[in-house]
Parts: sequence; structure tokens; C-alpha cells
Amino acid sequence: MSMSGRYTGRVTTSAATARPAPTRPPAVLPLAGDCCAPLLREPITAGQAADLAHMLKALADPVRLRLVSMVAAHEGGEACVCELTGPLGLTQPTISHHLKILVDAGIFARDKRGVWAYYAVVPSALDALAAVLTPPR
Repeated sequence: MSMSGRYTGRVTTSAATARPAPTRPPAVLPLAGDCCAPLLREPITAGQAADLAHMLKALADPVRLRLVSMVAAHEGGEACVCELTGPLGLTQPTISHHLKILVDAGIFARDKRGVWAYYAVVPSALDALAAVLTPPR
């Protein structure tokens, strides 16, 4: 956001904030603040559209939507890939592929613990999507 309080940022997170440990609070994305919903108030730039499309494409898959739902609802708000293969009936490499897409889009954070990786939803990423798609009141 600019000093004037108008939206000037992008939807994506930087490399430094794209993969925070689930125990740390994630960085707040520009759209997750108190700004208006730019998509529904004014035209967005080509860069903003590309960033938003990247996040939406990551979610535009039934398996990835289920993964977001399963991880968010999982005890502690995080899950290991080993806990997700059975319920989805998919192999570990397939689940890992989908999880990587969600991490790359900034929707999931990944925390490596020994040989296992644990995934958690990045709340600010979902807040950003909600903010950009919520109609003005």
C-alpha cells in the first residue's frame, strides 16, 4: 500500500515471505490490509492480473482445493504429506507436486522437519484473495 492508503502492491509474496515456518506469523500481503478491493473498484494492472491469476490457477484444481481444505481443517492447522496420501487416494509424488504448486503460489508454507515436510495455509494469502474478490459495501 502506498502512503496515501491506496493499493499499489502486488498479490504475490516475496521469496522471503513465501515459505515462512507455520509457527511464525506470515507477512501480510498488500491486499490483506484495510484497502479497497481493487478488482471491483478500479482496473488492475497487467502485473497485478498476472499475480492474481497465478494464485487462482494454483487453486483451480480439485485436488489442490481439497488439500487446502484438509490442511486447514487438520489438527494444529498443518499436515505432513504422509497424512494426505490416504484420504486422497493419490501417491506421495503426486501429492507433493500439488503441494509444491500451492507453496510456489504462496498459499501454503512448508516446514521441513527431518525427512518430513509439514504444510500449513498462509492466512494472509487467503485474506488477499478474499479482499480482491469481495465486492465493495
